[in-house]
Amino acid sequence: MRLRRQTLSFALSATFFINSAQYAIAAPRKTHTVVLGAVRKVPYSRAGDPAGAAPDENELKIRALLVDGVLKEWTTGDAHDVTDRSFVVRRALRLNDELPQDKFTGKPGDSEEKWVWQRGPWLLVDRVTGHAVPLKLPDYDPAISRPSWFRDYAAYCGVTASGKSLYAVVAQIAARKPILAKRLAAISHADEAAPVCAPPDWQREPLRVTFHPAGKEPVGFDIAPGSAVLVEDSSDDTDASTGVTPATGSKPE
Repeated sequence: MRLRRQTLSFALSATFFINSAQYAIAAPRKTHTVVLGAVRKVPYSRAGDPAGAAPDENELKIRALLVDGVLKEWTTGDAHDVTDRSFVVRRALRLNDELPQDKFTGKPGDSEEKWVWQRGPWLLVDRVTGHAVPLKLPDYDPAISRPSWFRDYAAYCGVTASGKSLYAVVAQIAARKPILAKRLAAISHADEAAPVCAPPDWQREPLRVTFHPAGKEPVGFDIAPGSAVLVEDSSDDTDASTGVTPATGSKPE
């Protein structure tokens, strides 16, 4: 009799755990609300962002990246939809610009810390998980590179680490190497106010991108179309930083 009771109890426990597991598997995914807030303007100049601000800029338009109503990042510029659930947008950074010798005077309107705004890296944002991951674009220079996005490709003028050579770069999100990296010209810093390169132009069929280095004729390159290599996470707990930072290949000057 005792054996029958133990057997029945074991069977009921097993049924409970199986049903619980099935419920967990079938449970709906937690949905997130990911939106960009309204535009606001903040003070901005080359004094606070030497590499990113134009000589005559005095304002930066920023928008909040909100996940479930909570501020995650500040962004600037237009967003680009990569897929129906992922988009890229540029981050805006607020940095502490206080020097060690700066002192708080306690005067009205004075602040213990001085802050400046800077244009930051590009972010890949997943609307399902709410993750925002910085993209490390090869040879990206915030003062010169103005990415033109198409699908999961970013085309822009890149600069080598020495700052002497201008390159035509096409990077694909999650690809380990740039799709295109061709030297365009040497860089002259005689006139820092003049733009070095305009945003590239895309053509769909055949897939082609055209670069516009300053003072030179436009240069076009045919791109062999390939499948997207972006892998979007299926779990809220998955680290979204894996596999989305293209590596920079070394190139001669």
